[in-house]
Amino acid sequence: MGKYAQLVIGPAGSGKSTFCKHLHLHCEAIGRTVHCVNLDPAAEEFDYPVSLDVRDLISLEDVMEELELGPNGGLLYCMEYLEDNLDDWLGEELENYGEDDYLIFDCPGQIELYNHLSVFKTFVDFLKQDGWSVCVVYCLDAHFITDVAKFIAGAMQALSAMVKLELPHVNVLTKMDICESKAEVEGFLFPEPRMLLDRLSTSTGPRFAALNIAIGQMLEEFSLVSFVPLDITDEESVEEVLHNIDTAIQYGEDAEVKVRDMEGGPGAMEAGDDDVGED
Repeated sequence: MGKYAQLVIGPAGSGKSTFCKHLHLHCEAIGRTVHCVNLDPAAEEFDYPVSLDVRDLISLEDVMEELELGPNGGLLYCMEYLEDNLDDWLGEELENYGEDDYLIFDCPGQIELYNHLSVFKTFVDFLKQDGWSVCVVYCLDAHFITDVAKFIAGAMQALSAMVKLELPHVNVLTKMDICESKAEVEGFLFPEPRMLLDRLSTSTGPRFAALNIAIGQMLEEFSLVSFVPLDITDEESVEEVLHNIDTAIQYGEDAEVKVRDMEGGPGAMEAGDDDVGED
């Protein structure tokens, strides 16, 4: 069927670990096996079972103590160390996983790791070369987009990561269960770029007009103006998010084709073979 992986990224405090926890619980409830991987060297505790842990390779606490670095410098050192040791650590660990396995990578919250540095680009290239189908899940706190300026800022962050990592991308609005302005947020789930531009222009001065137009055109060109809301208290909401990710990652498509072929008999199998050939 294939090997699949989610790379769960986003700003610090955006609910990435909570997303991983509830996605794991949901998959457990529907009988799907997934494995959670911690890629944050600064993590201390988890609410989900961890199958792989980068802290077995290097931890922020050890780096700060031994090299006398601060939290940010120490984290960058840890991630660069991971980048230099992908073959020795991750390559060896991934030998324990194969066809039909599904990994969820819970990543650090420093957005410069995805937007500016090479570590996660190197990381995803390593996974793809090993045969994994990878999707980025970009988490953004729903409280972050209660007005158009905040929405634009969040969308630009997600766009930067998408361009840098060059992967299928699903943007998830987290913390909808505790958001007090749900009606306001829902207006930003599938907004028209023109509407965004009009609202942005009314909230900023005339000197920003050209910049606003350029931003609106860029968001429209990349079609990055849609988010999937996540309410962790609603199983249907979790299922909808998972469905979007599965679609982006093409999870289970080969298995579905095989089932349809078997149910349809020899004639259907030949038709299925023709369809595959045309693709």
